[in-house]
Amino acid sequence: MRYGISVPNFGVPADLVQLGHATERAGWDGFFLWDHVLVDADHPFPINDPWVVLGAIAQTTERVRLGTLVTPVARRRPWKLARETVTLDHLSGGRAVLGVGLGEPPDVEFGAFGEPTDDRVRAERLDEGLEVLFGLWSGARFSFAGRHLTVDGATFLPRPVQSPRIPVWVAVVWPNRGPLRRAAQCDGVAPIRIGPRGIEPVTPDDVREMLAVVRKQRETDAPFDVAVWVLPGTTAGAGDYEAEGVTWLIESASGAPGWLDDIRGVIEAGPPR
Repeated sequence: MRYGISVPNFGVPADLVQLGHATERAGWDGFFLWDHVLVDADHPFPINDPWVVLGAIAQTTERVRLGTLVTPVARRRPWKLARETVTLDHLSGGRAVLGVGLGEPPDVEFGAFGEPTDDRVRAERLDEGLEVLFGLWSGARFSFAGRHLTVDGATFLPRPVQSPRIPVWVAVVWPNRGPLRRAAQCDGVAPIRIGPRGIEPVTPDDVREMLAVVRKQRETDAPFDVAVWVLPGTTAGAGDYEAEGVTWLIESASGAPGWLDDIRGVIEAGPPR
């Protein structure tokens, strides 16, 4: 079992770089940033580009995994995302992870910029974007003609440090099974539940059911990560998760006022091994 920290890409960039460095120093295994461009159009606050911040953290760390949870591929140009992720993989010596999903809230993150907010369209663009990413990461000449995206004979170098590619974890809002088909073609799943009070962790039983679906659709026996989000300080049942195939427990900041000080305390306490 590995343990990670997830924080918003909000606030002062230097604070986020310091958190990433502190995460490694305290013995955690991964540091992940949210990927938002705009959260509340009526109440703006500072938001940072996660890939620039992660590149800076890569230069102050040696071991900790670095990535996003999650990047809405549908609002990104996948060729630009390919450059960003490969650059991070090289800066970090092969420690990059890409979490992908539809993105929330769609009316702000997409609608404010004239982008489609429909879930079906965003899912199509996500799937096409992943095909383009995988093709460009290959380092071979690549072409693609989809409903939303086109690539005409492009070759991207360098390739990622990691082989066969940078690990891609797919976000799933359980019990929605649709994204599990996407996850089965990638390298991991990052599931959550939406309950009466908002986001909730999935249970070990949920994980067992999810992995049963993934295994039926997966065409390879390559390693597959299950990265479960939990509230800070609620990892007492880590053994139950690990027994069901969970490979990562990710303690996440809330993003509410005071989150920075709160997560600093969690980081400094170290992972609950």
